[in-house]
Amino acid sequence: MLAWTTLLMIPQSLVSPPLASHPLASQLVAQAPAAPAEIVIEQPVRPLPGSLDDVPVFNSNSPELVAEPGILLSTFPPAGMADLEAHLNFAFNGRFDVFAHHVYKALDYDAQVPELLDSLYVGVLMHNPTDELVTVRVLTGASYLSQPDAPFVPLPSFVPFSLLSPVYAGPGSRAMGDILQGKRQNIFPAVIAIAPGESELLMNQPIPIRELDQPINGRSTLVKLESIGPVYVASLSQFVGLNESGEEIPPSLASWEQILREGSLAGPRDRTPTPLPKDSDEPLIYGRVAGVSKGSQWQSVLTDEIVSKATQKLTIPAAGEAFSYGISLLYGGTMGTGQVQSAPMIVRYPDTAYQSHGNYGVRYSLTLPLHNPTDTPQLVSVALQTAIKEDELSAGGLRFFVEEAPQTFFRGPVQVRYQSDEGFPQIRNIHLVQKRGQQSEPLATVTLAPQETRTVQVDLLYPADSTPPQVLTVETAAAMP
Repeated sequence: MLAWTTLLMIPQSLVSPPLASHPLASQLVAQAPAAPAEIVIEQPVRPLPGSLDDVPVFNSNSPELVAEPGILLSTFPPAGMADLEAHLNFAFNGRFDVFAHHVYKALDYDAQVPELLDSLYVGVLMHNPTDELVTVRVLTGASYLSQPDAPFVPLPSFVPFSLLSPVYAGPGSRAMGDILQGKRQNIFPAVIAIAPGESELLMNQPIPIRELDQPINGRSTLVKLESIGPVYVASLSQFVGLNESGEEIPPSLASWEQILREGSLAGPRDRTPTPLPKDSDEPLIYGRVAGVSKGSQWQSVLTDEIVSKATQKLTIPAAGEAFSYGISLLYGGTMGTGQVQSAPMIVRYPDTAYQSHGNYGVRYSLTLPLHNPTDTPQLVSVALQTAIKEDELSAGGLRFFVEEAPQTFFRGPVQVRYQSDEGFPQIRNIHLVQKRGQQSEPLATVTLAPQETRTVQVDLLYPADSTPPQVLTVETAAAMP
């Protein structure tokens, strides 16, 4: 997430002797800001049925902020490489995803030195280790810069949009919207043929800063692929300046191969994560992800606990009540369910995350066969919300802030499909921007007749630059309008 935090530094003279005995203590306490007011919604949070699939994901997100180019992530075998520890020795074969999210900025914002404004190129290399031709199909793919492709413009919290006029804020938001619609950006070919023992580039794209008012930029990429044969994959980075003609020429395949063979891990390295499970009172550091995670999609039908497949149904809450399912639950933030949805890491670098916290790029495809068991019509809504993160629900329910918080915790598109009360099929594409502790308005609202069952389908790809967890809430109105 592109965010900066200002820390208030208190001089040592104000905290020694102990703060409570200091003559200024009462003034310091009086000046302390009051805790923001909260509202507690007493409703249960259920574990999300189902699980992640087994599709491996090439997951390149460390270092997030790249200042020292080199190897971002390599699943090549280490034999013959200069930096043996930079290569994780994992071959993809069949369905797999490539996710990459990196940021680049000038080392000195005020410097006018041209070399400090060179672009950082990110290359994704695929290698065929066999003695036969290997083909890789690009099913869908998107890669966007934060500037100029998808700036972080302020948006309302709830914006319906059409496919002809997409809405986005930030490269993660825009990339997930494209993939949700099944698009393949034109920078990606439909098929890549890799000759025996050879390599080809899946991507060779810049993160430019030269023309920007503030020299900082980021790129988010998600590609869904299918290979006919094994391939190794690496994401690499290098600086590219202007040539004598004032042009910026993309790096050659040979230069990327040289970085792979002779380079070392890019830097600076992110904070080392806390080993899991955490067994001390030290702060939990999740770390950034760099490795191969297991799971590209969470597809599930949300039903009552005891139900036959022929009569799948999700009984709605009683009038005036609600229940929720966790979305992107993670260690230390299971919202009382005990469920961790973070994708496990198959291989990883030792100084990077133990799990794919946040499940960036993972598709949640959830079907809710809403059932009204009563003899009266019921007004039911389905909403995505960003309750205050907890591991256990300390107040007996979900906590939300009364006033809007400053931090944006979710920014991206959601698609919902259902049948309207008039019997017409509905497909709604909605861009959500949710602050920490925000309740949000419904994605869909339906009036269920007595004993009626009607399906609502919710699809989203968890966007980069978002902060988990969220909840999917089903609520029945206290009374019909």
